Amino acid sequence: MGPGHDNLRTVIGRPESDQVKLLCQQAFLTCCARPRLAIGQLPKKKLFPEKVTNVMIRFTPRTIFKTRTLATILLAGAALGIPGTAQATDGYFLNGVGAKAKGAGGVAIAMPQDAFSIASNPASATAIEHRLDVGFEVFIPDRGSEIIGNQAGLDGVYSGNDANPFILPEFAYVRPLSDTVSIGIAVNGNGGMNTDYETNPFASFGATGPAGVNLRQISIAPTIAVEFAEGQSLGLSPHFVVQSFEVEGIQPFAANSQDPANFTNRGEDWAFGAGFRVGYLGSFGDNFRVGAFYQSKVWTTEFDRYAGLFAEQGGFDMPASWGAGVSVDATPKLTLGADFKHIEYSGVNSVGNPIASLLQGVPFGADDGPGFGWDDIDVWKVGAVYQANDKLTLRAGYGRSNNPIPRSETLLNILAPGVVRDHYTVGATIRATDNIELTGYAMRAPRQTVNGSGSIPAPFGGGEANIHLAETAIGFSVGFGF
Repeated sequence: MGPGHDNLRTVIGRPESDQVKLLCQQAFLTCCARPRLAIGQLPKKKLFPEKVTNVMIRFTPRTIFKTRTLATILLAGAALGIPGTAQATDGYFLNGVGAKAKGAGGVAIAMPQDAFSIASNPASATAIEHRLDVGFEVFIPDRGSEIIGNQAGLDGVYSGNDANPFILPEFAYVRPLSDTVSIGIAVNGNGGMNTDYETNPFASFGATGPAGVNLRQISIAPTIAVEFAEGQSLGLSPHFVVQSFEVEGIQPFAANSQDPANFTNRGEDWAFGAGFRVGYLGSFGDNFRVGAFYQSKVWTTEFDRYAGLFAEQGGFDMPASWGAGVSVDATPKLTLGADFKHIEYSGVNSVGNPIASLLQGVPFGADDGPGFGWDDIDVWKVGAVYQANDKLTLRAGYGRSNNPIPRSETLLNILAPGVVRDHYTVGATIRATDNIELTGYAMRAPRQTVNGSGSIPAPFGGGEANIHLAETAIGFSVGFGF
């Protein structure tokens, strides 16, 4: 008997119409069942056994409804979880997406391990089996500032930790449609920044109440990827962003705004935007892969309640970024990877413009008005994935970035001290069943301090503002193979 004998045997005794229907389903799924990249390891190392890779799923109206319902619930849950987003890792971008990538130092551009990989490189969808990943992170930043030598009475040491910790949800889904085409969606916290000073650093200027900011961004990226040649794939993700912002306790600076009524203490405001992400993933031989991506600027609506704070009357676009990565199977059990990423913070005026323009007569909120003075940064990441046995995979990694905040720009960045440079990570995956795996990771970014130099202008009393940040995080995810 040929390969179809078992399929034929499964439908004997059924009504003729059911037999035909079932045979068609099985034939289609058997033809389209394609070996995909392993979860936890790379080519030739399947996360799930072959029998799971090629498992047949019969889609009925009921199962389709359940799938859509689950996706809706997860999307809503992630959206509701945005108030917890408070990242400040690669500047204010995440240092990685998904528990597996984060456990390996954030490396993902050419080392896809789960559905979350499409958030780093949309071309990764063609290398991933049909799967759903759901995760969350417990994020604990340690941020604060010190002001010295100020003639207006601001001197002191200030803690920005009145709000801690934060819970950050995320999920991603990938489904192959054929041998060469896959689709997916990733919903995750893109980044953000939070400080909460119970003791206001600007009280001597006349500020009242606590001071701080809360910037939160969530990324929604539907994805399609095509393998256009053997081992060569391109991917595209329309990239939608929802962000919210709130600031309080900076009343004295409102006198330098073109719209003082919409400068501070205006409550939470929301903005929405869109851009795109493209990616490439290529395999060369059995053990070597190369990847690259480009993320456009995400053009967003304005924060109208803060039209007097941000340049362009409340504009706060998400900066463009690009990067490349490689991975290699050094041994049958060990995979090594490295990523490079460039983030163009200077391309968004509200983020990149220096405070010096304020002293040149350009008020807050104006076209090309003052911002936080952030520089572009380069980020390097290295990671290792070791398959200890059929049940256990171990990870470790390290990332290092430039500091985006110059010493001359620390005054406003008391509110946004995104200065950490080093990230150390570890992680592990346990295969609980043939089609369920559990992943955990931990991250530590040691305290980094930037001491101001000419940071407080003379009209504000002179002196220096010193800022610091450290970060600790643990995270978990559950992966489901179909």
